[in-house]
Amino acid sequence: QPEEVFYAYEQLSQVEGGAFTCAASFGNVHGVYAPGNVDLQPIILYNSQKYIQEKIGSDDDKPMKFVFHGGSGSSVEDIQYAIGAGV
Repeated sequence: QPEEVFYAYEQLSQVEGGAFTCAASFGNVHGVYAPGNVDLQPIILYNSQKYIQEKIGSDDDKPMKFVFHGGSGSSVEDIQYAIGAGV
């Protein structure tokens, strides 16, 4: 949830000169899954970006750099939507 992602952002931001990415869970899984058998919720990434942006008062609409870890069975549309959230 956005609060948990923000906690990671806060903690990692304390590393002086550090650069980091976050592999937030939004329904992504590992394994062999046929497309359509995975229920991605990339809206979690959008909500997290907005939450962090508001908390830190940033003009950047994607302050968190996300990575997509575990895309098995994900539809092309869900992947593209996740990319739009900063993946």
